[in-house]
Amino acid sequence: MKLYNYFRSSASFRVRIALELKGLSYDYVPVHLVKNEQLAPAFAAISPERLVPLLEVEGRHLSQSLAIIEYLDETHPEPALLPADPLGRARVRALAQDIACEIHPLNNLRVLRYLVHQMSVSEEAKNAWYRHWVESGLEAVERQLAGSAATGAYCHGDAPTLADCVLVPQIFNAQRFDCRLDHVPTVMRVFDHCMQHPAFQAAQPSSCPDAQS
Repeated sequence: MKLYNYFRSSASFRVRIALELKGLSYDYVPVHLVKNEQLAPAFAAISPERLVPLLEVEGRHLSQSLAIIEYLDETHPEPALLPADPLGRARVRALAQDIACEIHPLNNLRVLRYLVHQMSVSEEAKNAWYRHWVESGLEAVERQLAGSAATGAYCHGDAPTLADCVLVPQIFNAQRFDCRLDHVPTVMRVFDHCMQHPAFQAAQPSSCPDAQS
């Protein structure tokens, strides 16, 4: 397998966590988003969306982090990243989508670039935008985690799931942009527990071969 990704891409980070949790080896292929390498003809030829992550498996190319992780879970079922019961699976998918669909799209690189370059938003206003959507979005996740008996050491029970693969990268980004996090104690408890796991440590941005300060 080849994973085309960028060390600071939270969506790429999700897939790296899943690969590490399942103990799967892969070739790391960096695509530098800040340098617009995702727009290069060679990458555009295999990625219609021109986005990372992109997972190459047996000559096929899979896109979208949640779809990639579910593919990995179906083809390499141990350890499972989705619960066995339908209600549990629905809860884990909902938690993952609360971040991947409600928070992340509002603060990824291309949106921030558009705010600055096309909308002429100041750096201060851009960062305020970022913090607002991250802080309010994580507050919604906090309510779900704190209000459910299904929450354990991790987002769902006492083993990592898809939800944790999505939560951890979002916290990394929140910390990088100095977002407020004291209002989400359950979220941070889960995050801290995840970061004690070797798979999460191995997948973090600073461990990537293309990592930069």
